Amino acid sequence: MEWFFILIILIFSVIIHEISHGAVADALGDSTAKDAGRLTLNPIKHIDLVGSIIVPLFLVLAAQVAGGGIIFGWAKPVPINPYNFRDQKYGSAKVALAGPAANLALAVFFALLLRFVPQDYVLPQLLSIFSYIIYINILLAVFNLFPIPPLDGSHILFTFLPQSANSLKIFLSQFGLFILLFIIFFVPGFLSLIIDKLFYLLVGFPIT
Repeated sequence: MEWFFILIILIFSVIIHEISHGAVADALGDSTAKDAGRLTLNPIKHIDLVGSIIVPLFLVLAAQVAGGGIIFGWAKPVPINPYNFRDQKYGSAKVALAGPAANLALAVFFALLLRFVPQDYVLPQLLSIFSYIIYINILLAVFNLFPIPPLDGSHILFTFLPQSANSLKIFLSQFGLFILLFIIFFVPGFLSLIIDKLFYLLVGFPIT
C-alpha cells in the first residue's frame, strides 16, 4: 500500500507540473494546451503509458526487491507553441519555470501544514502521506531544474545563453539524455542530498 500511495502521489504531482506549463503558456497567449483539453486534473488526459505507468511500476517493483531505489516518471508533455507567446524573449523560460514552481509550491504548502499542525493531532498515516507529497514534489522541482535537455532547466538556460555559447547548447541538445541517465543511475546520492536538505529546511525534521 505504501508503494501504491507513492505511485499515486507521483502521477498527480507530474500532472500538476504539466498543467502549470500549459496554464502559464495560456496566460502568455498560447492556448494550444487549453484547446487540447490538457488544463485538467483528469489523469486520462495526461498519462503516458510508458512514463506514467510502466517505468514507475517497474521501478517500484525493483525497489521492493532491492529494499530501496530510484522511482521517477513523467506525464505526456503539454503541447506548447512558443511562437504564440506575447513575451518572445522570456516566454519559454517562464513556461519552463512554471512546472518546478508548482511542485515547490505544493511541497511548501504541505510542509507548512506539518510545521504548524501539532503532530499529536495528525494520524501517522497522514503524516507519512504528507511527507511523501513534500519529498516527491521537491524531487520533481529540483530534478527538472537541472539545465540538461529535455528538462525544464535547459529551456531556462537556453533563454539566457548568449549567441557565443551556441556550441554548449548544441552539445547539451545532443548528449543531454546520456548525461541525465548518468546522473540518475550513477550519482543519485548528490540529488538525494539536495532533496533531504530542502525537506529538513521546509519541514523541520528529516525524512525517514
